[in-house]
Amino acid sequence: MEAVYPWVVPKLGTEEPSATIFTVRTTVGQEKNVSNIIAGRVNANKIAIKTILVPETLKGYLFVEADGPHIVEEAISGIKHIRSRVPGILSFSDIEKYVAVRPVIEELDIDDLVEVTGGPFKGMRAKITDIDRTKEEVTIELLEATFTLPITVHADYVKLTEKAVKKGSKNA
Repeated sequence: MEAVYPWVVPKLGTEEPSATIFTVRTTVGQEKNVSNIIAGRVNANKIAIKTILVPETLKGYLFVEADGPHIVEEAISGIKHIRSRVPGILSFSDIEKYVAVRPVIEELDIDDLVEVTGGPFKGMRAKITDIDRTKEEVTIELLEATFTLPITVHADYVKLTEKAVKKGSKNA
């Protein structure tokens, strides 16, 4: 049994895994702690859980791969920060987007609104004016500044908050 974080891709073959994947709701911000508690319980009690996935982009949830819901219930019962097991099962294609991490720069376009997540402008909202995909850099203009000053930052230091409205769409 291994805990899988978004930066670790599980070793899967070309076919779908034989086990089913269950969703567990947790307290937001406690996903990694809960997964570590479950992993410890699985190792100590020899519970047949194969993988625990903690997606970084989906807060309050984790995915558990096991042969049946009773196995997941045994592993999660009594843990403080677990809210519930979501009824139903998922296929690997449903959670594939949480496993394969795409670079932030692929999601960004000119005129998108972003939030700066690092550096001296952390927490400020900005609009993208230029993108250099080869260097993975974006040029932004801070919306909260008194004057417009273009700033070039690495794409990892911005988080997309709102996509730009396309000119050809009906909403424009």
